[in-house]
Amino acid sequence: MHEEFPTETPAVVTCGLPYANGDLHVGHLRTYVSGDALSRALESVGQDVAFVCGSDMHGTPIAVNAAKEGVSPEEFALEYHEQYEATFPKFNVEFDNYGHTHDETNTETTREFVRSWIDDDHVVEKEIEVAWDSEADQPLPDRFVEGTCPYCGEHARGDECDEGCQRHLEPGEIEDPVSTITGNPAEYRTRPHKFLRLSDFQEYLKGFLDRLEGTENAQNQPREWIEGELQDLCITRDMEWGIDYPGEDGEEELVLYVWVDAPIEYVSSTKQYTERVGADEYDWEAVWKNHGTDDVPDGGEIVHIIGHDIIQHHTVFWPAMLRGAGYNEPRAVMACGFVNLDGKGFSTSRNRAVWADDYIESGLHPDLYRYHIITGSEFVADVDFSWDGLAERVNSELVGTLGNFAYRSLLFAERNYDGTPDTEVSGEVEDRIEEAMADFRAAINDYRVRGLGRVPVELAKFGNEYIQQHEPWKLTDDDPEQAAQVIRDCVQLSKAIAVLMEPVLPGKAEALWGQLGESGSVHDAELGEALAAPPAEFGEPEELFEGLEDDRVEELNEQLRESIEAAEDGSETESDESEDDDTAGMELEPVNEERISFEGFKDLDIRVAEILDVEPIEGADDLVKLEVDIGVETRQIVAGIKQLHDLDELPGTKIVVLANLEKAELFGVESNGMLLAAGEEADLLTTLEDAEPGTKVQ
Repeated sequence: MHEEFPTETPAVVTCGLPYANGDLHVGHLRTYVSGDALSRALESVGQDVAFVCGSDMHGTPIAVNAAKEGVSPEEFALEYHEQYEATFPKFNVEFDNYGHTHDETNTETTREFVRSWIDDDHVVEKEIEVAWDSEADQPLPDRFVEGTCPYCGEHARGDECDEGCQRHLEPGEIEDPVSTITGNPAEYRTRPHKFLRLSDFQEYLKGFLDRLEGTENAQNQPREWIEGELQDLCITRDMEWGIDYPGEDGEEELVLYVWVDAPIEYVSSTKQYTERVGADEYDWEAVWKNHGTDDVPDGGEIVHIIGHDIIQHHTVFWPAMLRGAGYNEPRAVMACGFVNLDGKGFSTSRNRAVWADDYIESGLHPDLYRYHIITGSEFVADVDFSWDGLAERVNSELVGTLGNFAYRSLLFAERNYDGTPDTEVSGEVEDRIEEAMADFRAAINDYRVRGLGRVPVELAKFGNEYIQQHEPWKLTDDDPEQAAQVIRDCVQLSKAIAVLMEPVLPGKAEALWGQLGESGSVHDAELGEALAAPPAEFGEPEELFEGLEDDRVEELNEQLRESIEAAEDGSETESDESEDDDTAGMELEPVNEERISFEGFKDLDIRVAEILDVEPIEGADDLVKLEVDIGVETRQIVAGIKQLHDLDELPGTKIVVLANLEKAELFGVESNGMLLAAGEEADLLTTLEDAEPGTKVQ
């Protein structure tokens, strides 16, 4: 078992690398503000920690979009890298080091990793089928090809079933491949490629998952992948943009797969931090290369904070990569849920998003966003962002509870005592602050960033009840000693709140620290400062938070509606030039030119079914288990619709299913059929009239 934080070993907190391929929206920022909050909290309890990240610069999407813009992939990616580097501080996200995967440090570190795999015989060459665009006469790695997932039948990208079972896909696995370059069907050709033999690490990975801390989805979801036959990871690609494979002559045309050099940036960025501050200040090798105990082999204090869609990469591929190179394994992986916008998914193509720049330009303080996104739900669950929801949380919890308590306490103290009354804090309040500090430490060690945001607000709630119960304004004449005691307690509570709110609300915590007349910065204060005596004197305070009025919220909502409508209008205008009205604004795949016979269609047993029950599948982000009546029997079907429908409203719905599809197992649950749905939003196919369950579709 791992020791509780703080430990003597330095720690590193990382976030999944932002892909340098487009603008950031507020949904992207969830992991970064959470990582920033956790690293600040760790520092406050005395943990030596570095918070590092970097931009992911390689891969096919960047190569594709750079070609469209007529610039080099490096120039294209660097522009977004610099944009991200400038954006994060505007949300009070302060990395100790922020690099990118194309820099010299990561290039050399990545090659060292791969050379160690080669030297220890973990790399094998295989002849594999690679998708090929015969018209463009080029290979189609990863995002250059799309098709059907061989595991669940959903539409998938070349390297990931992003719309279905979330599996990583190896080259050659995707069915019915289509070139994203020309839109034509692709063909498969045999090519030699390099593989990291993951089977070498299968037993190790089982033990690793037993030791892994963090969120339950990161601990449980990978077990199915490693308990069966563990497929080897193809680590090379046929393209020019990336880090060259460090092999022998004749292999120079291969570059490393983006998911090789991307996580290695965690190591490289930590190295760069040490190079800047010196090993005496922070030793990267103590984190990544120290040797652990029998219970925790090669144990480093490494915490990864990621989106749920890259769990497999961080709990299967990455620990195997580290093990094969002689590096430490992660201590914890925290995987978050989706961020939705007004209850629906973000859509960047339709501009249905609140962009990071939109928020900054709104003039709202970044801490308001941080608090809303961190406390809006548990980390593993989906969280909804809306201007209305933000206003409600700000007005109720930050203005009405935390801000109200701090302002009324410090204002009364300044006007009546010129600062902190000259007496000791009461035992009752000292105990309550110690309880809050214990909750704060527990939130860190339980990896509950939401708890870090709730602790100071709950303490402020106690403070409001305490001051209301004792009514010091009535005691100043009748019992001045008791009045001074109450206000002394309230000032101490305010100081404790400033210390405890710093990880989630760093800007506002610094403002409250200054109002208390404290010297130095709250960012340097350790948790024990919550019980240290406040300064004897301080000036008149100001309100920490301003309420969001209805007209301001409506203005922000109107701006969002206008941006969505403008994007849709632009899409329709563009489509009208080349498409008829029936397809205006829609992104449609070309019709498959390969025809099937009528006899082939008759082989499909498509039936009307009625949904009887719906149950989310534990550990799966998108999958649900449906019990459906198909007339002649009741069937169990697994479908990837969790994020796209209100599950409580589905029972009783008539749908259309493919009844004679081969049985499959997804996340350990058998699926006996497939429901039919249209488009990325999974619009369920149903019947116009009241066809009975079991009726065949002809």
